Amino acid sequence: MENKKLQTALEKWQGIQPLSETDRNRLSRRFTVDFNYNSNHIEGNTLTYGQTELLLLFGKVSGMAEFRDYEEMKASNVGLKMMSIEALETQQPLTQHFIRTLHHTLLREDYTVYRNLPGGIQTSYTVHAGQYKTRPNSVITRYGDRFEYASPEETPALMTDLVDWYNKAEAEGKLSPVELAVLFHYRYIRIHPFEDGNGRIARLMFNYILSRHGYPMIVVRSKSKQDYLEALHQADLIVGAAPHDGAHASLREIRPFHKYMANLIAHEIENDVLFVTDKSENIWWYDGERIAFRSSNYAKILRELKIEKNATYSYMQEAIGINRSAIQKMLQTMLEKGYIDKDETGSWRVFITPSV
Repeated sequence: MENKKLQTALEKWQGIQPLSETDRNRLSRRFTVDFNYNSNHIEGNTLTYGQTELLLLFGKVSGMAEFRDYEEMKASNVGLKMMSIEALETQQPLTQHFIRTLHHTLLREDYTVYRNLPGGIQTSYTVHAGQYKTRPNSVITRYGDRFEYASPEETPALMTDLVDWYNKAEAEGKLSPVELAVLFHYRYIRIHPFEDGNGRIARLMFNYILSRHGYPMIVVRSKSKQDYLEALHQADLIVGAAPHDGAHASLREIRPFHKYMANLIAHEIENDVLFVTDKSENIWWYDGERIAFRSSNYAKILRELKIEKNATYSYMQEAIGINRSAIQKMLQTMLEKGYIDKDETGSWRVFITPSV
């Protein structure tokens, strides 16, 4: 049973169906950038929102960043597309093979991690793409304690349990799609079946389940990372530290995480509805945030930059009808927020999205 806030958001979403092709495409482009940027940024990818948009929508590389971060972002988008296509096969059960294939797509290939131990000793281990972990993994929580995930020996059986449970629960229909997605995400994270990429896989699989049941896909925003992790931690405190218990946790036991994710889904869906229906010329969107500019001149400047990419201050002063210093101040504000950028040739790039 969905909470009232989520139910209201879903009703609003159903109320604007069917979407026009234009609105579907606008939502898809926005989600592509938002999801890949945030899911990877949570895990430490350094690409900016603007760099992510240029890479994924236009195939362009801009600015300074590690080559690995660019490759990781491209692989993430391939994984998102793969997941979206697989979610359409609603008559086919979920398989471990698909999860491992998705993981291989994200990581692309095996790689070696080198670590320096006390005393100058160097050690290394291999991260395997598409294979379950071969060494124990754990995390140091924000409270300083070590939290252990399932052992390599336990993992295959626990993943079998997870996938079998999901297919059975989905067929029975007693749990809502949101409950299925939340419980799968939590149980999966407690197993942590791979040596790397588990968070990204968990968020992809969360959306796989939502999409499979006709719900809009959602973004866990990196700016809310600590709240997201805290919700998981609060559920851990109820479930207990034993990996086996975590991998078989009940919906009631993980209620802090369930509540957090249900509210997050409601918020994201509400914003999707606003994105489609709010056609004010002064409303723009950036990384999931609805931007209502105090002055309509901001929107006028942005529209000019989208049309005339080599616009000069003199051009904008004449087109908009305000003084040069005001234009410079507004441009600087938008540059600092990442809404716009200027490339090496002096051309303007706009990363904030208009409502119309």
